[in-house]
Amino acid sequence: MPMNADEIERLIRDHIPDAVVTIHDLAGDGDHYAATVISEAFRGKTRVQQHQLVYAALKGEMGGALHALALQTGTPD
Repeated sequence: MPMNADEIERLIRDHIPDAVVTIHDLAGDGDHYAATVISEAFRGKTRVQQHQLVYAALKGEMGGALHALALQTGTPD
């Protein structure tokens, strides 16, 4: 069963409370999303480490209920 955008956002915000999350359904199928996640928690971390934090928040749903996630991360300006 596909994940909806609200569930993806909830999982990310539960793990990274200050995150500003924007999600777009790329194909309209509930399986392919693009997400932008901005958080102070990413400061001083490499892009890979930032993405690892987001993937950890998704609790193993990548490749299962969530097929594809194009991810952009960053810190607040």
